[in-house]
Amino acid sequence: MGDFETVIYEKRDNVGYVTLNRPQALNAYNLKMRDELYQALGAIEDDPEVRAVILAGAGERAFCAGADLTEFLTAPPPVAARQVRWERDIWGLFLGMTRPLIAALHGYVLGSGVEMALCCDIRLASEDARFGLPEAGLGIMPAAGGSQTLPRSTGPAAALDMLLTGRWLDAAEARRLKLVNRVVPRPALLPEAERLAHRIAGHSPLAVSHARQAVNRGLEMGLEQGLELEARLARALLNRP
Repeated sequence: MGDFETVIYEKRDNVGYVTLNRPQALNAYNLKMRDELYQALGAIEDDPEVRAVILAGAGERAFCAGADLTEFLTAPPPVAARQVRWERDIWGLFLGMTRPLIAALHGYVLGSGVEMALCCDIRLASEDARFGLPEAGLGIMPAAGGSQTLPRSTGPAAALDMLLTGRWLDAAEARRLKLVNRVVPRPALLPEAERLAHRIAGHSPLAVSHARQAVNRGLEMGLEQGLELEARLARALLNRP
């Protein structure tokens, strides 16, 4: 689809591959990438053949080294900013995806790179991955959901440690804090992501979708309401035509 400049999108065997493609800039997230990710993710949502998605970064040095601050710290007029957010709410689109997302993380995973990874269902890291949220040192704070998604993965104490100090984590500590699901050698990163994606793609799409809903929506509920949600979703699967 389309000739993107900052994103590569491919589809193979029911798996969508979305690759951040600014390796010369450590895959820094800029406005062009935001718009192209929005188009790629929208196309995935409209394609019933895609059953799982792998999100990765091009090049050897980084998954994503954060936002391109030369663009994002130049604030547009408030009316224009609201209009752009309404038209290109990339983070809302990430979190609302109905297909499972697998993040394949290597090298620098900083700022928006961490926040993007946290929007994914399963996070794999190579042994060379380094994670950090440096915003506080720049006089800003995460604005793509990181203050909400990070503590849901690591717990509030570990999240505040990262957010307030700006210190970096290596892959082993990220695994210990549950920021990532597993750590693999660098050559095994994409093959392991593909193995998981194909395994998920081989299951019933509706069963996968309902399991994701039960977990993601249930986290926002009390246990009793979450159990009721699970029962409704399970009955819907049993009663489908």
